[in-house]
Amino acid sequence: QVQLVESGGGLVQAGGSLRLSCAASGRTFSGYDMGWFRQAPGKVRGFVSAIKKSSASTYYEDSVKGRFTISRDNAKTTVYLQMNSLKPEDTAVYYCAARSGYVGGYGNARTYNYWGQGTQVTVSS
Repeated sequence: QVQLVESGGGLVQAGGSLRLSCAASGRTFSGYDMGWFRQAPGKVRGFVSAIKKSSASTYYEDSVKGRFTISRDNAKTTVYLQMNSLKPEDTAVYYCAARSGYVGGYGNARTYNYWGQGTQVTVSS
């Protein structure tokens, strides 16, 4: 089992920044690909970003490319999502997720085994 706890959400004005953190506990963190997803009211949960367990590759949904940066610190068993130039359409609950045993398809939420409880991000215009 892997337990994931997100933090860092909040209210920010458009153009501002937030850094989300996801602390993992349980089995070996370095063996998991990590992802961030988000869900706005009335919408399905969608992919935001992912990072391979080796940190060799990162992936982003098109609308956040150039604004968001995912990173991980395996020693601290934590994954981060630095969000810059935030827009009102980034408002959502952000979820951290972990997976193992898959190759590719980093944006597919069904491949993730473990999920955090989510943290609210609200961007005001």
